Amino acid sequence: MSFAELGLPEIIVNSATQSGYTEATPIQAEAIPILVAGHDLVGCSKTGSGKTAAFAMPLLAKVDLANRSPQVLVMTPTRELAVQVATAFERYGAGMKDLRVLAIFGGSAYQPQFSALRRGVHVIVGTPGRLIDHIKQEAISLAGVHSLVLDEADEMLRMGFIDDVKWVLERIPAERQIALFSATMPEPIREIARQNLRDPKSITVDSASKGTTTIRQQHVVVSPKHKVEVLCRLLEVEQTDGVIVFVKTKLGTVELADRLAARGFNTAALNGDIAQTQRQRTVEKLKGGEIDVLVATDVAARGLDVERISHVFNFDLPHDQEAYVHRIGRTGRAGREGAAILLVTPNQRRVVRSIEKATGRPIPWREQPPIDVINAARSERFMARISTAMESRQLTTLAGLVEQFVAKTGEDPTRVAAALAVMTVGDRRFFARPLDEASFAPPTGSNGKPKRTSERAPERTSERGGERPEFDPVKQAREPFDPAKLAREPFDPTKPRKRESDRGGAGRSDSGKVAYRVQVGRTHGVQTGQLVGAIANQSGLSGPEIGRVRIFDQFSVVELPAGMPPAIFEILSKTWVAGRQLRLSQDDGPKQNRGEHGDSPAGEFAPRPGRPFNKGFQGNKGFQGKKRFEGQAVHSGPPKGKFRKPKKFGGSPPAHGGRKPAH
Repeated sequence: MSFAELGLPEIIVNSATQSGYTEATPIQAEAIPILVAGHDLVGCSKTGSGKTAAFAMPLLAKVDLANRSPQVLVMTPTRELAVQVATAFERYGAGMKDLRVLAIFGGSAYQPQFSALRRGVHVIVGTPGRLIDHIKQEAISLAGVHSLVLDEADEMLRMGFIDDVKWVLERIPAERQIALFSATMPEPIREIARQNLRDPKSITVDSASKGTTTIRQQHVVVSPKHKVEVLCRLLEVEQTDGVIVFVKTKLGTVELADRLAARGFNTAALNGDIAQTQRQRTVEKLKGGEIDVLVATDVAARGLDVERISHVFNFDLPHDQEAYVHRIGRTGRAGREGAAILLVTPNQRRVVRSIEKATGRPIPWREQPPIDVINAARSERFMARISTAMESRQLTTLAGLVEQFVAKTGEDPTRVAAALAVMTVGDRRFFARPLDEASFAPPTGSNGKPKRTSERAPERTSERGGERPEFDPVKQAREPFDPAKLAREPFDPTKPRKRESDRGGAGRSDSGKVAYRVQVGRTHGVQTGQLVGAIANQSGLSGPEIGRVRIFDQFSVVELPAGMPPAIFEILSKTWVAGRQLRLSQDDGPKQNRGEHGDSPAGEFAPRPGRPFNKGFQGNKGFQGKKRFEGQAVHSGPPKGKFRKPKKFGGSPPAHGGRKPAH
């Protein structure tokens, strides 16, 4: 359906046509007539479905250009999305003379925004926090607002902006039109719609999640230690233009960007800690081709619409299926071709099945790039660089220097040319070698072809992340019992016992991990899952990389990989769990863990240092009545004949022949 058939003014239809938009997407075809008619709207659609045009075009048709007070207000969860939506309003309203659109968001200077507001604006697009700041300072008046849009409402809920949204809704005029768009409809969003929208029309368009036919989706299975290497090899063999690599932490964006840059890729990091001006420069460089690989978090990449994005790599798993849909929506937009590749470890393969189920599309397995393909690609690029250098204006001058060197040293010209190539390649190995890991090919069916991911049985994985052998009860029953399998190693008095120093010293486990003490424990209400989740989210470590967790009364001990970078150490130390900072420090072993308060891990009992356990009072070995441990009365068994209740803490100790028990 064309935009001219949707009841839009000709001036807006012409602007859309000049921008390359001729046919309406499904959500545009359904939403535009509803908004043109003045109805409230609840739209459920995934990213990349064209919902920005679905509300921008009909609301622009209602703007009074003679009135320079805010008339349309759009709330977005991120600054990138605010800029994108504001740009869309300007594009669709290009034919409207003197139309003024303003994007306001945190991280940018207040003064330019104040100046623009004083000059007058028709449309304001902004993030909740900065909008409320301007409203409280009376820089923005809501009195003339006749249309409000809540864009990506579920994301605003997830990011904690829902109270800010309610605050704004309470202050807009009673006579207004509201459009709410969300990828999902959790109950808090439904409640907002029930309380604030008047007889809304509802539309649901699932085209972005189940109709992403323009995006080639694949997954590659790789061990955690080789993820960076495999990512680099994929970047080498894929025909990429612009690339976004998604990671889950801010620190992870910087570290991965640095490692990719060291391997020769034009890359940059994008996360919430980067200043807004730098973020804008980074995005412009990505659009202009100065940056080829952008390493970003989910929130930082929200709203990015860069035409040259050909590939999206999920280096870290998304936190849910909806986040995956939002990620891959950065490519394959407006009918363009795109590719999305998911890197998973062996024990994460079940996540692929859950994503397939949610999106309704298969994510087939692909093997890691073969060595011969990688090396052929490297050789081809090397030859191409030589051909380009041969056309340089400096070739004649430098050729004279090479001739002088050959005449002076007598070296073979081919070896000299190779030495010059070494100067460009550096110490990095030129040809790739096979990775020292087993094949992660999926199971094959009866026809010898790999089974579809969604048809495979769940993997059985061990605690260390490896594959468990399948249990065969028939085979087990046929095998004769071998008592030697259960026999322990015989004691050899001549063999020295393994000392603590042989295991790496205090605080080091046998698995290459180091035990760290964190200042949150059982009395603070912490649970193992909370600690593991917080450490994984802040450090980027996967579950198998986090070792044993022992929770004591006042603190806990967590095993983490040895050689942890100082930056991660600092971040984890400042992380809050159960209302307390972790304040990481290396654990000194059992003596420290007993602590001055007799702390003991959950499910274990550690007696106080220097006190015999269950030995009665010293000097009265025959006494079998009350015993005192850490100042509290404890029974070792009731006296014969009758039961005597122990005295409360603080009472007088029993006298035994006039002697006090020794402490």
